[in-house]
Amino acid sequence: MDAVTTNSAEPDSSGWFTPRKPVRPEQPGAEPPAQAPGQTPTPGQRPGQAPGQTRIPIRPVGSSTSRMPPPPRPAPPEKPAERVPEPRPGTAEAPEPLGPPAAPNAPEQPEPSPDAVLIRRTMAEVGPVADKTTSYFYALLFIRHPELRELFPPAMDAQRDRLLKALLTAAEHIDNAGVLTEYLANLGRGHRKYGTRPEHYPAVGECLIGALTRYASAIWNPEVEAAWVRAYTAISQIMIDAAAKDERHSPPWWQAEIVSHERRTSDIAVVTVRADRPYPFLAGQYTALETPWWPRVWRHYSFSSAPRPDGLLSFHVKAIPAGWVSTALVRRARPGDVIRLGPPAGSMIVDHSTDNGLLCLGGGTGIAPIKALVEDVAEHGRKRPVEVYYGARSDHDLYDLDTMLRLQGKHSSWLSVRAVVDGPLPEVVGRFGPWHEYDAYLSGPPGMIRSGVDTLVRSGIPSRRIRHDRVEELVAAGD
Repeated sequence: MDAVTTNSAEPDSSGWFTPRKPVRPEQPGAEPPAQAPGQTPTPGQRPGQAPGQTRIPIRPVGSSTSRMPPPPRPAPPEKPAERVPEPRPGTAEAPEPLGPPAAPNAPEQPEPSPDAVLIRRTMAEVGPVADKTTSYFYALLFIRHPELRELFPPAMDAQRDRLLKALLTAAEHIDNAGVLTEYLANLGRGHRKYGTRPEHYPAVGECLIGALTRYASAIWNPEVEAAWVRAYTAISQIMIDAAAKDERHSPPWWQAEIVSHERRTSDIAVVTVRADRPYPFLAGQYTALETPWWPRVWRHYSFSSAPRPDGLLSFHVKAIPAGWVSTALVRRARPGDVIRLGPPAGSMIVDHSTDNGLLCLGGGTGIAPIKALVEDVAEHGRKRPVEVYYGARSDHDLYDLDTMLRLQGKHSSWLSVRAVVDGPLPEVVGRFGPWHEYDAYLSGPPGMIRSGVDTLVRSGIPSRRIRHDRVEELVAAGD
């Protein structure tokens, strides 16, 4: 996909969320909403509206009926930028508080900006009807812009709420420039693999406003609408710019041939692939995978090793009940099959500028990135203590314990590996320590991540030194 390099952004006079003008010749913009093929508008029906559907007054933002008020007064100083937990193995972008949990006795946060107040008020209004808002958003998008349907998977039940939730998450954090920019830039780069182009963003913005207009009608007014216009304009431009920058040095995806497929248990496989071109990544990161059996359905998996001299990439995959991608990778994939990889992402990487020890909690297939982190420490040659706690429900589920014990035998002067099957992993780890001089790394099911963070904060580890990626994206959270 050829993303357009862009330079500036302001809503045009028609009220569309217009991307900044590209440096290169401009690509065709989004067409006005068109009636679906074969449909004839009934009296009072908006073009593109389903027959019999009540017309919802979704006016063009910035039109004479909704002039945008002047920008609000300057917002209070932004709070310091936080590290962004990025999407991790599992289902795609969904809202969760960005950044690590607040440390005890953290300073008070500055007052939110006027736009942030209005946006959060809107979200509180649509929260109880989030499913209806999401369904209506996609109905508008596909009726008014049917050409965008091909960017989404055939079945929408898993995908249905991802895009809208990502947009709402970003809008809610509109005041935190540091967190917001990194989060959105990652989304913009990742969306290249779907074929997303700059001219698609106005259509999404129009339909987002349309859905909010309907389901936040009790509080919706020109001031609220203008706040969302400003927020979405800023959000979309960050994503467009990140995609354009990424295009200059990276493809939207890599082709990768499966060279090895090893079944460790009845539902877990170690899949090793060779990409068709160099694939740069860091230990602890992850990527999105698409199989030939389910086009346009992407799922995230961590790399289970540090970068290797031979360029091979390995993943640990557990087949999830009714999981399309995971089941195909475990039970159907064979050497010679070709899959696609998205760009690497994730912030759970080792900080080699410190001598702090590493406390690593890996639950289930969450041991994969932990193994990569151990290899990364070994390759850097610095003897810093690394404590690995490998949790599973039973001995049978400790499918990679032999590999971890071999690493311990090779690096016994600084590496310790403990298997945990006799209780919740975070609780067991909390009995040991102290961990004040350790950086913590957590990978596993969402519940383990949440309880692990709480346990480690209570034990005295500052939240800024607890690393994990977004819990909704864990492999255990979905297919």
